[in-house]
Amino acid sequence: MHIHVNGRNIEITEAIKAYVKEKIGKVAAHYDQIQAIDVVLSVIKNPAATGKHVAEVSCKMTSGSMIHCEEAAESMYASIDLLADKLDRQVQKHKDKSLGSDKSSIRTDVMKEEETVEE
Repeated sequence: MHIHVNGRNIEITEAIKAYVKEKIGKVAAHYDQIQAIDVVLSVIKNPAATGKHVAEVSCKMTSGSMIHCEEAAESMYASIDLLADKLDRQVQKHKDKSLGSDKSSIRTDVMKEEETVEE
């Protein structure tokens, strides 16, 4: 699995690159079907903008699907943290969907009990 870090209007230092790989690498450890992760960090130079530091990620899965997330904050490290949390939730959701609906829910359990009682 590869993590590519690019920058727009910002020079990517080794510290930022290591921080991104640490945070996003934890997300990638949860699910082994991730092929590549592309991270784009950018800075909006408009003084009227509120969230000036933007972090985007595109996550390519082996099934051919893509997960795309974007977060903005006042500092680059905060936007990376928010992005890692959002990506973790979306990867977990994708993992649950791909594993199928073999989990039973409360509704189906109650309906099965009612059917057995009526018979």
